[in-house]
Amino acid sequence: MAAVSRLSAALAASLLLAAGACEEEAPPAGDAIAVPSGRVVQALDVITDLAGPQGATARFRFVVPGLLPEEDASADMQAICDSYALPRTEGMVPAPQQIVITFADRALPFGEPAPDAVQFFEAYSLQDGSCIWEMF
Repeated sequence: MAAVSRLSAALAASLLLAAGACEEEAPPAGDAIAVPSGRVVQALDVITDLAGPQGATARFRFVVPGLLPEEDASADMQAICDSYALPRTEGMVPAPQQIVITFADRALPFGEPAPDAVQFFEAYSLQDGSCIWEMF
């Protein structure tokens, strides 16, 4: 019986390790989002477990292949906040006081430095059912 238990534990550990490896290597498979510029913008993830300066914060992260450092992505980010992120915050507990939109040229682990990546961040407060841009 002990041998079966050890075998089961080893199998479970192997499956967890394999699942973790697949998760890190898998490309984002989220929604493709329409934006004013016509660029390809793909949802990566939503992070809600870290408070921001305004309190509860919903961070919506997106992959935008070919993103360039000199681009102005503000119109696309505003459109995503208004039409994609804001509706998805309804029912979140606690209710977000702020939405942060992140664009990156590739899928990146949250919170890890990536100096060679192109990333844009914009923060929005929520007022009367609208995203209001906040300067960082």
